[in-house]
Amino acid sequence: MEIKATIKKLTRYYQVKAWFEKYERILMPTTLILGVFQDWFTFTHINITTSFVILAVYLVLAGVVLLFLHAYDAKYVHLGRPALRYLRLISPFFIQFLFGALLSGVFIFYFFSGTFYVSWPFLLLLILLMVSNDVFHKQYMKALVQLSVYYFIVFSSFSVVLPFVLKSFSGGVFLFSGLLSLAVIAVYIALLFRLNPQLKYERTHCAVSIITIFVLINGMYFFNLIPPIPLSMREAVVSHTVQRSSNIYILQVEEQSWWSKLSQGIVFHKVSGTGVSLYTAIFAPADLKTKIVHHWQWYNEVKKEWQDKDKLSFTIFGGRQEGFRGFSTKTNILTGKWRVDVETEEGQTLGRVHFQVVDENLEADLKQVLK
Repeated sequence: MEIKATIKKLTRYYQVKAWFEKYERILMPTTLILGVFQDWFTFTHINITTSFVILAVYLVLAGVVLLFLHAYDAKYVHLGRPALRYLRLISPFFIQFLFGALLSGVFIFYFFSGTFYVSWPFLLLLILLMVSNDVFHKQYMKALVQLSVYYFIVFSSFSVVLPFVLKSFSGGVFLFSGLLSLAVIAVYIALLFRLNPQLKYERTHCAVSIITIFVLINGMYFFNLIPPIPLSMREAVVSHTVQRSSNIYILQVEEQSWWSKLSQGIVFHKVSGTGVSLYTAIFAPADLKTKIVHHWQWYNEVKKEWQDKDKLSFTIFGGRQEGFRGFSTKTNILTGKWRVDVETEEGQTLGRVHFQVVDENLEADLKQVLK
C-alpha cells in the first residue's frame, strides 16, 4: 500500500510539472504583468512608508526563494518531502513575479522623482531589465544572472529607501547606499556558496558583474542620470501672477483647451510690464529642508541653442503629501521658446516645464486657480 501511495504521489507531481512546462510561456509573462500591475496600484495609492515595507518584503522573499532554489538543486535540503518538490517547481515563477515586482516598484519611485528628459537612460535600463525578465527567463535561471539582477535591485532599493530614512539626498548618502548594498550582497553570496558549493566556480564572474553594476549606477548618479529620490515634483503651472494669501496660492492662468496644449504646448501671451511665474509643488519627506532652484532657459533661434537666463531658488520643508509649494517670477521676458528645469542645489533635475511666449497684443483669457 505504501508503494502504491508513493507512486500515486509521484504521478501527481509529474502531472503538475508537465502542466507547468506546457504553459510556461503563458505563466512567465503573466506573473511579470501581475507583479507590475500590483506595484502600480500599491505604490501609487498608499503612503510611502507602507510602500517601502512592501518593497522590503519583496526583497527578502526574492533572496529566500533564490537560496532555497539553489540549496534544493545542490541536494542541501531533504528532497523526499513532497511539499519541497512542489515548492521547487513553482520557484522560477515566484522569482519571476518578485523580480518583476521589484523592478517595476523601483521604476515607479524613480519615474515619479525625476524627469524623463534627463533620467531616460536609467529609466530605460529598468524597463529593459523588466522586459528581459520575461523574454529571457531561461537566462534568469542562471546563478550569475540571478545574482547580478538581484544586486541591481538591492542597490536600487537601498538608494530609494535610505535617503527617505536619513532625510537627505546628498551624494554621501547615495555612496553609503552603494557600499551597504555591496556588504549585503557579499554576505548573501557567501551564504549561497555555502548552500551550493558548486557555485564557487562562478565567484570571479560574480565579483566582476557586481563591481561593474556598482560603478555603472554610481556613474549614472554623478552624471545626473538618476533622479534625486525621495524628492518628486507633484505639479507645475505656468501663470501670469502668483500671490500667497495665508496658506493659499492664488494663480492667474490662461484658459487653454487640452487639444491646444497637446498640439501647441503651453502658450503664454505676453502682457506689457508683467512677467511669467512658475508655480511648483515638490514632495519631500518630513523634517527635510532644502532649496529648490528654477533654472530659466531661453532658446536662441539664431544660434540654435538654449541659453541660461536666470536661476531663482526658494527653500522647501518636507512632510506635505501634496508637495511643498513655491514659485519664481521672471520679468522682462523675451518672446520665443522657454524651458524651466526644476532642480536641487546640487543640480539634479526633478522636472522640466516647456512653454512658448508670444506677443500678439491680445488680452489673455485668464482664470483664477487656488492651490
